[in-house]
Amino acid sequence: MKLEELRKIRERAEAEMRLRAGQARVKIVVGMGTSGIAAGARQVLRAILHEVAQRNLRDVLVTQTGEKGLSAKEPLVEVHEPGRVAIYGDVDEATARRIVVEHVIHGRIVEDHLVELREVPT
Repeated sequence: MKLEELRKIRERAEAEMRLRAGQARVKIVVGMGTSGIAAGARQVLRAILHEVAQRNLRDVLVTQTGEKGLSAKEPLVEVHEPGRVAIYGDVDEATARRIVVEHVIHGRIVEDHLVELREVPT
């Protein structure tokens, strides 16, 4: 195992611990079910992880989930933040990077890929 791989594992573990401790401001969830993977979810996940790491976003947790029941819109990306959840569909690598920059950093919804915006209790 390379040193860089160990660093990534450590960063993911630290991010998960921050979330459990309530320190993660945003949680990004990538749909990695069969249809998501077939539509390019692995590349989307990689692009998000790269953007989060490159920008040193230590208060962001990136995780994955299985099928969400919206196969026609895969790959799906959810952005969970206090008070709301945004679900994005038809996400490619460029859109994934836009979601990190525009939504996670600047708080602006990426309207052209928005599938659903839900208010959630805090």
